[in-house]
Amino acid sequence: MIDQDTTSQKARSTHKFSGKAPLAYALAGAVGLGLLGAALSPSSSTAITKANAAQNTVKTPLGNAPMSFADLAESVSPAVVSIQVKNGGKKSKVARKNSPEFNMPNLPDGHPLNEFFKKFRKEGPGGDARPRPSMGQGSGFIISEDGYVVTNHHVVDSANKITVVLDGGDDYEADVIGTDERTDLALLKIKSKKKFQFVEFADETARVGDWVVAVGNPFGLGGTVTAGIVSAHKRDIGNGPYDFLQIDAAVNRGNSGGPAFSLNGKVVGVNTAIFSPSGGNVGIAFAVPAKLAKSVVAQLKSEGKVARGWLGVTIQTVSEDMAESFGLKEPQGALVTNLSKKGPAAKSDMEVGDLILSVDGEKIENSRDLARKIATYNPNKSVKIKVLRDGDEQDISVKLGNFPSGKQLAALSKGNSAPSSDSEEMEGLGLSIAPASTTPGAGKKGVVITEVDPDSRAAEKGLKAGDVILKVGGSEVSQPDDVTKSVRKAKDKGRAAVNMLVRSGDNQRFIALPLKKV
Repeated sequence: MIDQDTTSQKARSTHKFSGKAPLAYALAGAVGLGLLGAALSPSSSTAITKANAAQNTVKTPLGNAPMSFADLAESVSPAVVSIQVKNGGKKSKVARKNSPEFNMPNLPDGHPLNEFFKKFRKEGPGGDARPRPSMGQGSGFIISEDGYVVTNHHVVDSANKITVVLDGGDDYEADVIGTDERTDLALLKIKSKKKFQFVEFADETARVGDWVVAVGNPFGLGGTVTAGIVSAHKRDIGNGPYDFLQIDAAVNRGNSGGPAFSLNGKVVGVNTAIFSPSGGNVGIAFAVPAKLAKSVVAQLKSEGKVARGWLGVTIQTVSEDMAESFGLKEPQGALVTNLSKKGPAAKSDMEVGDLILSVDGEKIENSRDLARKIATYNPNKSVKIKVLRDGDEQDISVKLGNFPSGKQLAALSKGNSAPSSDSEEMEGLGLSIAPASTTPGAGKKGVVITEVDPDSRAAEKGLKAGDVILKVGGSEVSQPDDVTKSVRKAKDKGRAAVNMLVRSGDNQRFIALPLKKV
């Protein structure tokens, strides 16, 4: 795995979800009311199969369409469970009364629904905030006869006690076999020798427009079935390099870890997050695709964790103007903006500013493509990486490491910059710069930006006073003259833009500044 620069542009082959509303995990937020459904008659087999899952359909010119989802819901429900979690000594993650995330109606005491909504209400501001044991709820589904259960990592994270409640109301304690924070998946094992009904992951990828049925435990209500379609593939929700399914079946808090089924009763996705301004369903939910979930679950079962290759670089996707600065005809590859200290890349011949073009001969389209590719390798695997450096292609051999946890990732060194009066105007670029070494807090390397013309291209690219320019056109700079020479060199090569490695606070990124033609 690699660390992706959050300022990177989104690749054309994937769709990054953006908006002002928050992307919230569908955490269980209400005190449970118990499962509502009665126990269903068991089928002749403990496995849910196509034969007993999709009977009530009608054929159309475009394929099968459901007349009702009742048969499907009845068939798969015995394998869908409620996950009840006790977190000792921690504040509950439930929503506050009348909070922006979960608004509750203020009903009079005599109102017939008042008692119902009281079950959801929590303490308001000014209440007892001391840490105390709390209960959380989510969903999950059984994937084997001996009681292995798939749910979300965030549902069982830091749990002291986990209880799995079946559709019929029977409950069992469960142990955590393993979790994977990168995909937000967890594998549990029910502590019982009983044989359980179970469901299987789909082998085929659901198409956009296919029906999906979500079964889960929203708001602790239990046994809830909602239906919709697959809205999109390859959604980037900012949770690592993996792509997610987008579905419009109603998914709310408590649905986390629950399955999204195809019409033949196979799991096509594991519900993990919702996009919502209020914490409730607005028809945009995200699920871990079955193929990815199946692979992760297999590793969790055998190893208790997921091992991924780690390159130890921070990268960004190459934009069109950045490609121009490298002399490329079109955007391609992943640009290295930083090397993790003592990471695999830092131990090799790789340098900041290298443009990664391929790994073991396979072309790299963008930063997410590289992240996914590296993640498929096992730690300690040696790979051959082709990079573009100073206009020439080079092959670099890197022995990958084991992707560390978030707490283990080395932090970038801080550089709180301050302007200096010792500056020189960069004509045409809209910048005033000075040696970083002469400016308190700017560090010893590079030149610090002391002023930016608000009407310049530099301002459009997000450059601001206090940013430190470390490289220009691939060459390190320490004086304003160094920047001038590198810009002139890029112009002499006929480049329409020049790339700069810029440090802003704790982050480094490349930007491409267009050059005026001479």
